[in-house]
Amino acid sequence: MNAPGRFITAEGIDGAGKTTHLDAVEAWLRQRGHGVLRTREPGGTALAETLRELVLHRPMDALTEALLVFAARRDHLQQTIEPALAAGTWVLCDRFTDATFAYQGHGRGFDTGVLAALETWVQQGRQPDLTLWFDVDPAVAAARRSAVRTADRFEAEDLAFFRRVRDGYAARAGAAPARFVRIDAAGAPDTVRQAVLAALETHAATA
Repeated sequence: MNAPGRFITAEGIDGAGKTTHLDAVEAWLRQRGHGVLRTREPGGTALAETLRELVLHRPMDALTEALLVFAARRDHLQQTIEPALAAGTWVLCDRFTDATFAYQGHGRGFDTGVLAALETWVQQGRQPDLTLWFDVDPAVAAARRSAVRTADRFEAEDLAFFRRVRDGYAARAGAAPARFVRIDAAGAPDTVRQAVLAALETHAATA
């Protein structure tokens, strides 16, 4: 019988560079003989990817956003994440529930008590084993985004929005310090990568 896999998430405001460094995380895990499932939120299943497109590109209020994100998360957990973990696969996910609290809760100003209730109902206790928080000044992230892609509905928000989102991540990290590792994402890519791999080494030693 396989030992359960581990659940690692990457978080941060748009433009923090987290997606780039997930390649290094995946390579590090595979070099150590772990099976790895790479996925994202919203997304990770056919249904969740359809809901992702709605969330990113259709106008809606914060409650609708939150409900769609958690609906996508429920399907993602049932169809992808939980089966992989049970099979001993390490799941590497680009965003999870911390993003919902940061974006909808702090960014949009939506009731975090409602989000906490949805978190309980949908996840039934499932939380990441390790969360890598790629933290960067929102102005730096905005410059990075504008240089590489056309903005979606979230990326088009102003700096004040992303400052609130960053505060939301800080609040989640403060509430779960054993799970979070803050990565200073403002540095050179090699420096950031070294910090990420150091966090993985520490996590592996305590897993």
